[in-house]
Amino acid sequence: MKLTRRTLQAAAAAALLGSLCTGPALAADAPKVALVMKSLANEFFRTMEDGAKAHQKANAGKYTLIANGIKDETDTAAQIKIVEQMIAQKVDALVIAPADSKALAPVVKQAIDKGILVVNIDNRFDAAALQEKNIKVPFVGPDNRLGAKMVGEHLAKSLKAGDKVGIIEGVSTTTNAQQRTLGFQDAMKAAGITVVGVQSGQWEINKGNTVAAGMLREHPDLKALLAGNDNMALGAVAAIKAAGKAGKVQVVGYDNINAIKPMLNDGRVLATADQFAAKQAVFGIETALKALADKTPQANMPAEIKTDVVVVTKAAK
Repeated sequence: MKLTRRTLQAAAAAALLGSLCTGPALAADAPKVALVMKSLANEFFRTMEDGAKAHQKANAGKYTLIANGIKDETDTAAQIKIVEQMIAQKVDALVIAPADSKALAPVVKQAIDKGILVVNIDNRFDAAALQEKNIKVPFVGPDNRLGAKMVGEHLAKSLKAGDKVGIIEGVSTTTNAQQRTLGFQDAMKAAGITVVGVQSGQWEINKGNTVAAGMLREHPDLKALLAGNDNMALGAVAAIKAAGKAGKVQVVGYDNINAIKPMLNDGRVLATADQFAAKQAVFGIETALKALADKTPQANMPAEIKTDVVVVTKAAK
């Protein structure tokens, strides 16, 4: 598969993360790590969970893992309840991909106040929400804005100035959805391409399909749809086919889930971004384990550890 690569401090991140979890640990003293994700109906998070479980199996004597996720991308209340359960179970560390960048801040503060180390992955917590609670939570993950900009730049090569495109955003209260939209907009603005609208597809196939269908009806001359994740890109592809515009409206996505790969190869999807789902949770877990081993206080954790993101296009023949 062809990868167009721009490193995001990849060497530094690899060096740091590669050095984590190298010390001996007794099973009896093994910390308990809770991984709390967003919707496990999303292939991205199932892949994340599989990667975390494989890592724990390979490091069984070093920590125990409790992995949880919600059924619906927007079920913030259910995710808050999961975190409360993890607090009650007295886990040592919480690695969380928050469904809402602001709403999870209060329960995360509760966890920190109980002595639980918290690490943020996938969707960055809102800085103001953390500041309001007077807590610091390190973010371990890629630069979503840059990743989306890279995908948008690839799309722009096949468009011309003045062309019209639409953006299908994820859950609008999440920082990664906002950052990906900004990245798409950065690329379109630089290329002189007109963004006719931004609407939320809630990260989901069906809602992405509905939004795409509406945009295609409202803008018959639309040239492309930029989807904030691959689930919504799948929905956009179906909407384009239903509208009889296959091959006339291009689609890009984000995440590089398995379901998108055949569409990359046959041209239904032009490009996506890979932020290495199987490693996302692992990077967060290793960051937490190192902090626990070093007895690093929450307040002294690094603000951010950047991981890599690449643009993925049609597989080379």
